[in-house]
Amino acid sequence: MIGKLTGTLSDKNPPQVLVDCHGVGYEVDVPMSTFYNLPGLGEKVSLLTHFVVREDAQILFGFGTPGEREAFRQLIKISGVGPRTALSVLSGMSVADIGQAVTAQDASRLVKVPGIGKKTAERLLLELKGKIGADLGLPAGHAVSDSQGDILQALVGLGYSDKEAQAALKSLPKDIGVSEGIKQALKALVR
Repeated sequence: MIGKLTGTLSDKNPPQVLVDCHGVGYEVDVPMSTFYNLPGLGEKVSLLTHFVVREDAQILFGFGTPGEREAFRQLIKISGVGPRTALSVLSGMSVADIGQAVTAQDASRLVKVPGIGKKTAERLLLELKGKIGADLGLPAGHAVSDSQGDILQALVGLGYSDKEAQAALKSLPKDIGVSEGIKQALKALVR
């Protein structure tokens, strides 16, 4: 399917943009977080995409970062949450805010998003727990270097929970390399 579009930004009409790719114009729905970071009209733009095919429509959704696209994909897997609702959530909250809300199990933050009621917010928190991304589960204000983020993702990819991976990461030196950090973290987790 269509995974990425690179072309000229022809039109911006929130939440939709028109990307001209060598003479073919693609209408792409984007969350407001992506929309605000778009270049000016006539400039080159590159968007990661998710293509939704329904009985009555084929819709292309675009995202500025891999994290936004992954959060969108996790949201639409939840029963009762369609692409429009997922786009609304991503427009109302950053991906980091969603991750923090899931980690804290704070439904009040999600309820502030238009179209999300209390029951839907609680279902989102329940279903997203442990799925939204390990790098998003860190407490607010806790900075992670690139190598630490890579180590964390590797540990989660190996099947460890966010909590276990974060605990192992805390025992590592801050300036450790990725491969050495993974080795030491695995040794700590096996104990």
